[in-house]
Amino acid sequence: MTRSKEMAESLPIQWPSGLSKNQRYLIGVSGGLDSMALLHLLSEHGYSQGIVCHLNHGLRGRAAAEDARLVKKIASQLGYEVAIKKIDLREEISENKTSLESAARKARHQFFAECSRQHDCKTLFLAHHLDEQAETILWNLIRGSAGLRGMKASSTLTMDQVIMRIYRPLLGVRKKELREWMKSRKLGWREDASNTVNDVARNRIRNQVLPLLDEIAKRDVAPLIYDSAHFDETMREAVDETLQKTQVLDPQGRLHLGALKTLPNAFISQVIFDYLKSKNIKNLNHRLIEQCRSSLDPRAPAKVGLPGGSYFIRRAGRAFVE
Repeated sequence: MTRSKEMAESLPIQWPSGLSKNQRYLIGVSGGLDSMALLHLLSEHGYSQGIVCHLNHGLRGRAAAEDARLVKKIASQLGYEVAIKKIDLREEISENKTSLESAARKARHQFFAECSRQHDCKTLFLAHHLDEQAETILWNLIRGSAGLRGMKASSTLTMDQVIMRIYRPLLGVRKKELREWMKSRKLGWREDASNTVNDVARNRIRNQVLPLLDEIAKRDVAPLIYDSAHFDETMREAVDETLQKTQVLDPQGRLHLGALKTLPNAFISQVIFDYLKSKNIKNLNHRLIEQCRSSLDPRAPAKVGLPGGSYFIRRAGRAFVE
């Protein structure tokens, strides 16, 4: 067995169970290290029916054109179909007064949905890895998530009205492991210089926050963040299973107080948080959630003001947003 083969087998890749290697699927490939590694690993593991999807955002001129050329060349060598599209993201940002990150995410989702419709395929492989998971967890945490929320190795996401099944098999793999594997195979990729510019939040977390945390803790913190989030997700799955059995929502989508009162306070707080998030209530925090939980007591005020001018109301054995 070759060294590169041994390295590939030692990588903690989470290949999807129950997914036939012979069915059609999309692969998001930017040309960077992560997605090119995913492309080669999929090919090596017998996933032969892929459509490689590459979106040129129109932001990096000749460099982006070189990205597209490399993706097309390698994908064709591996026997994959290729879907490449170029857009003008600056125009989108200017017209809709949105951030670069939001515009790029929307554009990718629209592109993947377009590829899905064109190729009659609703399965998508993405190359997110452990270091990106740590960035995501930190970003979600400072934006007010309940717990250490990150990406899942397998999830369902609606993209431009298309329901897609997303697989992230590299989510437990370090970027440095992918780089070492690619170098051992003498495989090429493209470096995106914009990743080193600290003009967006995710870049600042990657280039400034995580290295500073490493320095403070005197250790590599990304795996610790990843492991903590994995434990948190496991506990969350147990909570979700309990909540499903309890049936806390009535047929009208309101919280059933009788069912809620059978749960521990921590579970009730989680239910209220999820319920308010589902109603698009922004800027949630622990204090507000606890105010809502306290309002379920008949002796407490039956109305709690929420961000945006709505209210969390207790009435006739139910609680709801109005």
